[in-house]
Amino acid sequence: MRRKIYDELLQWKQKKRGKTAIMIDGARRIGKSYIAEEFAKNEYKSYILVDFNHADKRLIEIFDEYLHNLDMFFMQLSTYFGTRLYERDSLIIFDEVQLYPKARAAIKYLVADGRFDYIETGSLVSIDRNVKDIVIPSEEHRIPMYPMDFEEFLWALGDETTMPFIRYCFEHRQPLGPVHRKTMDLFRQYMIVGGMPQAVLAFAETKNFDEVDSVKRDILALYRADIEKYAAGYETKVKSIFDWIPAELQRHEKRFRLSDISGTARYRSYESSFFWLSDAKIVNICYGVTEPTVGLKMRTDIVSLKCYMTDTGLLISHTFDEKTIAVEKLYSKLLLDKLEINKGMLVENIVAQMLSAAGHKLYFYSSYSKSDAAERMEIDFLVQKPALTNRHNISPVEVKSSTRYTTTSLEKFSAKYAEQVASPIVLHTSDVTEKNGILYLPLYMTPLL
Repeated sequence: MRRKIYDELLQWKQKKRGKTAIMIDGARRIGKSYIAEEFAKNEYKSYILVDFNHADKRLIEIFDEYLHNLDMFFMQLSTYFGTRLYERDSLIIFDEVQLYPKARAAIKYLVADGRFDYIETGSLVSIDRNVKDIVIPSEEHRIPMYPMDFEEFLWALGDETTMPFIRYCFEHRQPLGPVHRKTMDLFRQYMIVGGMPQAVLAFAETKNFDEVDSVKRDILALYRADIEKYAAGYETKVKSIFDWIPAELQRHEKRFRLSDISGTARYRSYESSFFWLSDAKIVNICYGVTEPTVGLKMRTDIVSLKCYMTDTGLLISHTFDEKTIAVEKLYSKLLLDKLEINKGMLVENIVAQMLSAAGHKLYFYSSYSKSDAAERMEIDFLVQKPALTNRHNISPVEVKSSTRYTTTSLEKFSAKYAEQVASPIVLHTSDVTEKNGILYLPLYMTPLL
């Protein structure tokens, strides 16, 4: 399972040369442990994997008793694992480090010692209960890990040629032509399978959607167990938000209405629950902004938000959770675009997923007026240009799940904010084209924005 984060780890090893540790931060079952160990096997003479999820009493005693004496600590660790450590050519992995915060705090001294390199992996690592008794080391460099993106999905299927061609067509604003239909078929496969590595592997090996769905439901069950275990004190609110995500996304506006959970619910009392799900990398939060100016965060209306699932494949299994549904038939209808559901929820969710994985913070714009039709508009996403200029820094992005649609909101928005708006973009199921100042791109080009 080839992952792009491997190249980031390689750059860290070559540039930092042991001066920092690296923390791979991501959701459960995202492939953190796998990629850390693959990197260790390929890039070092030896490595030790300390899995705190299965650490016995003797291993914990080594950390408790010898961290103040690193010579003894390394000898004990080497003996325990039966692995010889080589100065500047061995890697020590602290897996699920949030389960033993003392090891995370020790990174400061281990990095200063300089003998070995260190990778930490963690889930829910920013939750207060996992860091309240330690000082988070400044020597720790964190990189996020996301579900597999479309290109990684294609690699898993043995396809090395499609994405380079997509990239070429994007850069030259050129249609894919006859290849577009095949690429959309592959993209629909990606959307319904999702990017969780175990689900992708099951699909690559079996092409059996029952197998894929079973993997995804196991992951969803694990997330529910995590909510019960780690969201102590407000797990009921977290579960309520988690359970309502499909219903909220199928609505036309897709904004999360707390009143659907409870008539008396208020954002202030649920704010921590949204943050918990976001920190756990279970959801991607998209905030409404009041104006499309540089520094979108400064214009955020935190009460107005959309709550997307981090992985669209998981969203599908989360949505269709009735035991009576024939999974294979459901997935086949989704693949052929024949299922009578609001496909907009799935398409918008996967665009949010791809934008997040590409490094974008998620923002949208919404304006409603009973008296003035010109003020009524909804823009799905706002993307800021990487190189800022005096004007035209924000691209409004509309997501369309069918071939029949209008661009009324996009046109009104572009007229109202002509000074701020760069090229308006429509992400749709058709090929590349430009018309009336609007750039139309197929959905699978989202990561290239």
